[in-house]
Amino acid sequence: MPSVFAAVAVVSTVLPAVLAQVPLASQHFTYTALPYQADPNTGERGSQYGYNICNSTTEGPTSLCQTAIINSIDDFCLWGPPEPDSLIGNVEGESVAWCTKPGYGTRVIPKGAITGLQFIKTPDYVQVTGLIKQDLINIAADDSGGELDPHGADQRGNPLGGLLFSNAWGGGFTQAVEWHNFMGGGTFCLKACDPAGANAAKYCEHIFDRIGCKYNAPASYADGEFTSCDGASQDFPGIYTVGGVVSTYTQPPESLGAISTMPYEPVIPATSNCQTFQSSALFTGAPDATVTHSSSSSRSTGTSTRSSTRVASTTRSVSASSTGAPNGASHAVVSLGSLAGAALIAFFAL
Repeated sequence: MPSVFAAVAVVSTVLPAVLAQVPLASQHFTYTALPYQADPNTGERGSQYGYNICNSTTEGPTSLCQTAIINSIDDFCLWGPPEPDSLIGNVEGESVAWCTKPGYGTRVIPKGAITGLQFIKTPDYVQVTGLIKQDLINIAADDSGGELDPHGADQRGNPLGGLLFSNAWGGGFTQAVEWHNFMGGGTFCLKACDPAGANAAKYCEHIFDRIGCKYNAPASYADGEFTSCDGASQDFPGIYTVGGVVSTYTQPPESLGAISTMPYEPVIPATSNCQTFQSSALFTGAPDATVTHSSSSSRSTGTSTRSSTRVASTTRSVSASSTGAPNGASHAVVSLGSLAGAALIAFFAL
């Protein structure tokens, strides 16, 4: 006769491991009361690489701060590798915050790195887009790039435990639960969606990791221009209209090779109330630029096992960042049900 206690023991052993894996995008944090690490979990990708409590003691070129900011044209952060000459897709889980000004306990983007920039505030999100000498923030000069977002295949985020805050919505720093950041090919785009908006997850979609900034954050990307504007919200990434017919783009799997054609051209949203700046006036606290090449004969691969194969699209494919699910809840439910079911099977097999 099987023992009910044996089955209960199996369930009690496996369930805490499942319940502990709360998706990063389902968690809410206060900027003034952050934990040392937002991701306390371990797993296939190991532990969180850096930390979320950042201050003057952590600031500088070796900072491992993983709390980023996006406030205005002269006050934002981008995600970049901790080590020089890295492929962003290989170290997305370990990436750290590189900010335009000191004061956040992060690394600071060097002078001259950003060569074109637009900040835009819409009813649904704030966004920075532009051109960058990416080797100055440790991304290999020839890396076509990848996506970072608070999801990932394991729902722990890329980077693991990476958090983003903004004061653009009033009331102090507010966590942008949904965001995406594409880095590579000499371009960048970071969009933080207003958590009070009804469509934050749609505007900050995370499943189109192979088609880059052009399709996820359409903008001018003009070299030598530095503007701050109000703007209309873009179409949801992947949603397009041709001949009056609204369609949804389906990204092909990486196994089919490079994406050489697209069925549509993205519409760049209208802007208004634009102000133009000189870069020298924006980044007054930036350090002088230096380029440090990796002492290793191979590029930094972090703890990831992703391929470094390039694709002929705006960004390198990093399909592990894109699960196709709106959040991690369905994964947790499936895992929970599967493990509980396995425990019951074991019980009746005793």
